[in-house]
Amino acid sequence: MSSFAGRELLNPANVMEASYDAGTTLQQDNGLNFLGKEVDTGTTIMAVQYDGGVIVGADSRVSTGVYISNRASDKITAVDDRIYCCRSGSAADTQAVSDYVRYFLDQHRMEYGQPPKVATAANLFQMLCYQNKNMLTAGIIVAGWDKEKGGQVFALPIGGALMEREYATGGSGSTYIYGFCDAFFKPGMTKQQCEDFVTKGLCHAMARDGSSGGIIRMAIIDESGVERKFIAGDKLPYGPL
Repeated sequence: MSSFAGRELLNPANVMEASYDAGTTLQQDNGLNFLGKEVDTGTTIMAVQYDGGVIVGADSRVSTGVYISNRASDKITAVDDRIYCCRSGSAADTQAVSDYVRYFLDQHRMEYGQPPKVATAANLFQMLCYQNKNMLTAGIIVAGWDKEKGGQVFALPIGGALMEREYATGGSGSTYIYGFCDAFFKPGMTKQQCEDFVTKGLCHAMARDGSSGGIIRMAIIDESGVERKFIAGDKLPYGPL
């Protein structure tokens, strides 16, 4: 196919190849063949509950292998007024799943005439992720507040398991902060302590994980609503060594 769509849109490698000189020869092993292969993705997401609400946080780096495709993305997605999810894995997969859940929760709200529970949203995520586990790369944390149980955090690792936790971490950067979380998390922490816990945990992960970085976005969810917070990359309390 000689059209622009066939030459460049349907084969993205051709877009980058066009930047090389006409006499440049790309070898099979060190050329641009990685564009047609599966790549590693990375991120760091966290959520923690406190008496009266939850705090969710995430870095902003979207990576495609060794290439940073977006340095300021928003990985915290609202699926209802007081229910949010943190997304890790494939951005396309998690965006599609969260869109489905948002649609289902809208239908739920209209049918029952009241806001959905956090557990309802978590079970919808679990159903979609588990039934399509062979086709999705989606690690998700669902957190929010409802009038029945207050603040709640649910972890859904890749594969579709569902676990309610006092706090949860996810993404490639989470493996770097297991020790930090074990040492500094304490049941019954205040809202400010939880905010500091999420901020410091994300900073340490971003400093050590090459696939995590950028800025920190957070959302504080309680009965009064949602407060979004932003910490710029040059204002982080802990940076790279």
